[in-house]
Amino acid sequence: MTDIAFYHLQRSPLEQALPRLLEKTLAAGKRAVVLAGSEERVESLATTLWTYHQDSWLPHGTAKDGEAQHQPIWLSPHDENPNGATFLFLTDSMDTGTIDAFERCFDLFDGNDEAALAAARQRWKQRKEFGHVVTYWQQTDHGGWEQKA
Repeated sequence: MTDIAFYHLQRSPLEQALPRLLEKTLAAGKRAVVLAGSEERVESLATTLWTYHQDSWLPHGTAKDGEAQHQPIWLSPHDENPNGATFLFLTDSMDTGTIDAFERCFDLFDGNDEAALAAARQRWKQRKEFGHVVTYWQQTDHGGWEQKA
């Protein structure tokens, strides 16, 4: 079963939280797919991954770049895994029909958006019903994460 972690974004936006989680993913020797809500959002996140910190960048690609098999991080608005990733990142209330194909899933949602919060609760309920190991992480005042459930 896929381990699924829900990340409740309250103190910082996705553009700050996602790069940190992807850094840890690459440090663990894993590949990632990031599903985003639109082509425009994918391109915005791609820019963020190049520029989020002056001393860092995260190697990644999108359909515009091609050669998915060479990209350790793949960003897409489509439910796909062309780079053979074992970690899946769901953003913008995206969902997948292939969650069991991944070792871990990170479901990041905006806790300040009522619709996103309601959708995350529904996904949590579904995942638990299907027998997945589900955890809930909340942002701390210091920019880190604390497991709450």
